[in-house]
Formats: sequence, C-alpha cells, structure tokens
Amino acid sequence: MSLDSLLSLSHQLGREERRLAILGEGNTSMRHDADTFTVKASGSNLATLAAAGTATCRFDKLLPLLATDSMGDAAVDEALFAARVSAEARKPSVEALFHAYLLTLPGVNFIGHTHPIAVNALLCSCHAATFATRRLFPDEIVCCGVESVLVPYTDPGLKLSQAIKTAVEAYILRLSRPPRLILLENHGLIALGATPEAVLAATLMAVKAAEIFAGAAAVTGGEPRFLTREQVERIAGRPDEHYRQKALGL
Repeated sequence: MSLDSLLSLSHQLGREERRLAILGEGNTSMRHDADTFTVKASGSNLATLAAAGTATCRFDKLLPLLATDSMGDAAVDEALFAARVSAEARKPSVEALFHAYLLTLPGVNFIGHTHPIAVNALLCSCHAATFATRRLFPDEIVCCGVESVLVPYTDPGLKLSQAIKTAVEAYILRLSRPPRLILLENHGLIALGATPEAVLAATLMAVKAAEIFAGAAAVTGGEPRFLTREQVERIAGRPDEHYRQKALGL
C-alpha cells in the first residue's frame, strides 16, 4: 500500500470544516507488512501531513512494551525513537503504541484517531457508555459495528495503550469480531478498517450518530429511542448490507 493512501486519509480527517481535529490533534497509521507500519509523527498536523511528518516503525520494537508493568515517560520516548526504521525520521506519536497493537488485528490496515467535537460532547458526559453500546439507525451499524469499545479515561501513552488492548481483547472475546470503533472517555475516538474509506466512514458516521443522539435526547428530555439488540443483529447480518459494505470499501 502506498503512503499516499495514509496522507489522503489524514487530509480528509484533518479538514477544518469537519471539526474532527485541530492543530496537532489526532493521528493516523497504515500497516505495510508483518514487520512495519507508518504513523503520524508527534506534532504533525493531519490537514497538512506530508511524508516528512510521518515515521515508519517496527512492530517488534513496540509491542513488547504493552506487557511491561511500569515504564517512565523518558523510557517510552527512548523506545519510540528506537522503533523507527530510519534514524532520520521524526519521533513517532506517543500513541504509536496503540496503533502498533491495533494494526495486528485481523483485517485492520488503517487507523484514524481524532477528537470530534460532537463525539467528545458525549464522551465527556454521563452518556458515554450508552453511546458506545447502543445503536440508533442502520447505517451506524454498517459503518461503526454493532457496538463500540469504550475505554475509561486513562493517561495518554503507555497506560492508555494497555487499557485499549485490554478492552479490545474483551470485546473480541465477547463478540467474536474486532471492533470498528473505539471510544475513549474524555478524549476521542479511534476508527479501524481495512481501507482508508472504512476509517473515514466510521469516523463521520460516529459524528452523525453523536449529533442525532444529542438531538433526540434534547427533543425527548431523556434518552433517545434505540434499536433493539435483535434489530441491530439483523442489520449486521443482512447479505445486502454486506454487499453494500464491499461496494463502499468498508
């Protein structure tokens, strides 16, 4: 896969009018093969990301860190620099640690992490768990899956990456499928997919769902009217929806 695919995804996620990320917020990554992946470098801007603002890293230098009991910030920074394929590359984002893990999941080739205003409005509220586990309309299921993973607020860096790994493993054990969307309380979202289109679709659909959730709650003065679990599983299993997912590159 070409680096241009990652840059294009980054530019799409970084578009100012989409209100997904500003300044140096957010990051993206792409898996090359079983050994390496490229991730946005620390401090780069998604909207203007160029090849020089990325770093290609080795999985085997980062994945073992997720099993460590304790590691200081300086040691994590040292490990991030050591993981670079090229010593000339910039420092990878500290969130490269969770990118390294998530890119090992079956069918995941691209990742986009953003801080959408509409989504964070819910993730910074008492409604975060409900937003993660319930679904409002069919296309939310098609693009974001039957549920999202929810990770309680955790200090960004190694601890957050470990918390994400634990939550995703529990999700896969329970639902027998990898997630399409991970929600981080008081932080943002992570979209996973086989293609850049899948990552962008999950991100934008999550924003739409958050806006509908907030609007429906305001109208009713309580919780929105959600789809039942049976209705959710029906949509998730429909052959015509699977066909549409393939046609849309999801």
